[in-house]
Amino acid sequence: MRVVIVEDNVLLAEGLALLLRTEGHQVAATVDTAPAFLAAIEEHRPDIAVVDVRLPPTFRDEGVRAAIEVRRRHPRQPLLVLSQYVEQTYATELLAEGGGGIGYLLKDRVSRVSEFVDALARVAAGGTAMDPEVISQLLTRSRVDHPVDTLSPREHEVLGLMAEGRSNGDIADLLTVTERAVHKHVGNIFMKLGLPPSDSGHRRVLAVLSYLSKV
Repeated sequence: MRVVIVEDNVLLAEGLALLLRTEGHQVAATVDTAPAFLAAIEEHRPDIAVVDVRLPPTFRDEGVRAAIEVRRRHPRQPLLVLSQYVEQTYATELLAEGGGGIGYLLKDRVSRVSEFVDALARVAAGGTAMDPEVISQLLTRSRVDHPVDTLSPREHEVLGLMAEGRSNGDIADLLTVTERAVHKHVGNIFMKLGLPPSDSGHRRVLAVLSYLSKV
């Protein structure tokens, strides 16, 4: 894969570049500002970009706002966003367009090389990868009378894994159940969240959005 890295911390940027090259990927560019990020996407059209939420000059939300702008210009551009803390609003906004190819990980997840590489591959292939800690913190701020509240504990667990970007097969392995059982739970989730078959192409993303909307 050809990767663009958007990170102002030199040590982290170099560490990411080394990790990616070790895994056999090509680092097309390493930049440290939002404007440079937008320019690198236009120049290199990478398979995926790894983006820090906070960039100069204010170190607040320049990175994630640039990521949202990239998706506006190039809806299919895969992006893996890294953050030091959970930014609930941005996690939901990045998923809102429903196109897949989006990941949101906390930076300490990068140190777990196998998890990071797995998330990178899923996002580059058009899937999603949400950090379990992001999911956990979103859940602690749930609203009352939300459709997600009608799910059973097992359905809730399945939807949480869907939000991480896991496939039905992955979920079956993690929960030690059959893939057929997972398929049934997913069908129940779609029904309880009011997602009709006509939305089948995007129901998985819409279900995750409903899950993340409990902020």
